[in-house]
Amino acid sequence: MARDTGFPVADAENDFLRLRRRQVLSRLGRRLRFEPDDVNLVLPFDEVVAALGYAGERYLGLSVIPLESIVGSVDKTRDFDRKFRPTSPRVRARWQRIATAQRRGEAMPPIDVYRIGDLHFVQDGHHRVSVARSLGDTEIEAHVRDVRTQLGPERELRLRDLPLKRHERVFHERIPLPPEARARIRLSDEWRYAQLATLIEAYENEHFPMDPPDPIEAIKFRMEQQGLSRKDLEPLIGTRTRVAEVLNRKRNLSIDMIRRLHTTLGISAEVLIRPSRGKKAA
Repeated sequence: MARDTGFPVADAENDFLRLRRRQVLSRLGRRLRFEPDDVNLVLPFDEVVAALGYAGERYLGLSVIPLESIVGSVDKTRDFDRKFRPTSPRVRARWQRIATAQRRGEAMPPIDVYRIGDLHFVQDGHHRVSVARSLGDTEIEAHVRDVRTQLGPERELRLRDLPLKRHERVFHERIPLPPEARARIRLSDEWRYAQLATLIEAYENEHFPMDPPDPIEAIKFRMEQQGLSRKDLEPLIGTRTRVAEVLNRKRNLSIDMIRRLHTTLGISAEVLIRPSRGKKAA
């Protein structure tokens, strides 16, 4: 708990030095206990979103959030640890200015954070978070933007967990499962997810073979997925008449059409070269 001598500048200086000592002692303690290096690192927002899978976001407005839920940063900062204790003297001047202002009772603007599940990642306000924690505060006012991800993060998520989360997400993209089945699959080795997905796909291909995809249906699906009109296909297929002939299965796709559709829309060339159903190959 921060001490108050009645001299804000001196108290702010002591606050910073005390917090630095705690951070150094904590780091030494972890080394003596042979704990992993990442156990107290600030989580990088972009890497967490990439591992969990971005699914959308929305602004929630101004809210009061728990300080202990702030575990990451949008910036790849190394100036603070996971508890937002300073890791070097580099931030001292700005930190002490904010601490002095807070001790004098000056109002601080809300910080800006992204929320993923129950975790928060600072976009603006790292020093304010650090000062608030040093003064014994438990909450802070923040502008919150909620980010939805395909997988939810655990409260104790660490940097070393991200590769496993990334493989878990890819597994569920390859093997869609109902929620109750998803909850039962928890693997500790990231490569096990890839092996399991391969085995399931091999079993399905052997016992539940699917007809090869139709190229015209693949084009129509991609049009619906991306909100494209027939006019949007003209640079890829040709004139309006030619687009209509292709989609109505009256004309085969040419090599140039296949190349452009594959490059622009990302449709597999293997799918596009197949004969369209209802029309024999030329």
